[in-house]
Amino acid sequence: MKEYLTLADLQHDLRAGNTTCVKLVGQYLARIETYQHLNAFVEVYAEEARQRALEVDARLARHEAGRLAGLVLGIKDVLCLSGHGVQAGSKILNGYRSPFTATAVQRLLDEDAIIIGRQNCDEFAMGSSNESSYFGPVRNTADPERVPGGSSGGSAVAVQAGMCHASLGSDTGGSVRQPAAFCGVVGLKPSYGRISRWGLLAYASSFDCIGPITKSVEDAALLLEVMAGPDEFDSTVSGREVPRYSQKLAWEGQARIGYLRESVESEAVAPAIRQRTQAVLDELREQGHSVEPVDMTLLKYCLPTYYILTTAEASSNLSRFDGVRYGYRSEQVVDLESLYKQSRTEGFGAEVRRRILLGTFVLSANYYDAYYTRAQRVRKLIRQETERLLSQYDFLISSVTPTTSFRLGEKMEDSLQMYLADIFTVQANVAGVPAISIPNGLDEDGLPIGLQIMSRAFSEENLLAFSAHLSTIISNPEKENRLFEKHLPVEEK
Repeated sequence: MKEYLTLADLQHDLRAGNTTCVKLVGQYLARIETYQHLNAFVEVYAEEARQRALEVDARLARHEAGRLAGLVLGIKDVLCLSGHGVQAGSKILNGYRSPFTATAVQRLLDEDAIIIGRQNCDEFAMGSSNESSYFGPVRNTADPERVPGGSSGGSAVAVQAGMCHASLGSDTGGSVRQPAAFCGVVGLKPSYGRISRWGLLAYASSFDCIGPITKSVEDAALLLEVMAGPDEFDSTVSGREVPRYSQKLAWEGQARIGYLRESVESEAVAPAIRQRTQAVLDELREQGHSVEPVDMTLLKYCLPTYYILTTAEASSNLSRFDGVRYGYRSEQVVDLESLYKQSRTEGFGAEVRRRILLGTFVLSANYYDAYYTRAQRVRKLIRQETERLLSQYDFLISSVTPTTSFRLGEKMEDSLQMYLADIFTVQANVAGVPAISIPNGLDEDGLPIGLQIMSRAFSEENLLAFSAHLSTIISNPEKENRLFEKHLPVEEK
């Protein structure tokens, strides 16, 4: 199967008659079968995708096809598609079928995208390794004994292994960017409110964002362009005009760049990640960009603030899953109270139960002001500091994660170590600003490394253009090797 880096390349072959949507779907279905041991999909829409491909081919022949004709897409198991199951990787929603389609998904369908299936994820998008799913863990294509990252691990692996051209994930604290980094693909978290959340199963409503996972910045820009914009079903979505992101990817001029010192220079960050990140910063300096270290004084408060607020919101959001109206219902029931208790105890996994209990504690009358109210105040301070830094710099660059992909089961018994995997990604969600992870080479074990770039709220146009520019630098083999060698330890040169 020919590998297409961008949808533009794929559509060129469609127009030239070198392939068809039907052929593409068949090839992706074969890939899904070959890589089923990675457990990326929980349900595949084989016949539906083939029928949809026939329809899109007919529209292409009539020159009536939409902008996404030929795009075969997977969607994370938290996005609703009318008439299809959606479970958020949880037993509690066994048998549930959505009566409507998420706005973001519908906008892609309206432009002739083809949905090939729903993808595995951490239960209710709570996790950094994709090991908490009711459907079992997802495995990384680069090493099946390692995690793909979470919570959108299935979505990232599907793109990594060529099981679909692109995926839709959700990002609450790094759940698009972290798996993108672990899998060597592009993951974009837009500004909060840039894409409607209608039809996204909620984890933490003031943090959740839908974002694309692709092989190129160009495709991420196009998908954002199609999905973004006002929606009558979501009062939190922005009414700002949506730029033509895909047409504005040429970067010109010099940028003011700040890099988060802790994520680049700290001994807690894996040496290969430090070396790769520093090499990119050096190249940017050589190109004439201003590159300076910055200290985020509130960085150490980002993670606790995030977990206090998200668990509180999760406790509220997940109260609707009670076994009464739909989904899993316990058979060990004697009265209404036992129906609630037993159904939720049996239907939710350990990590989800932990976060619900933490959130309920945070919201309890005796601790509301001590934890929830105080965390909201700290969130405001983090947002203000982030905005201040982004008024001084065009972009903030950092590592995406402190390490590359870790082994399955390595951190399952230590929740704190698992939560620390999000230490560099949660800032963008707490502050509501856009951030992207782009591939930045491999470590000594052949495991992918990601580079994170943040920018001001609703400045995705500049973020995507600069990211495309940076991707070109990193993907240049001669330049990449030269840069990396400068930062190898003496004994490795």
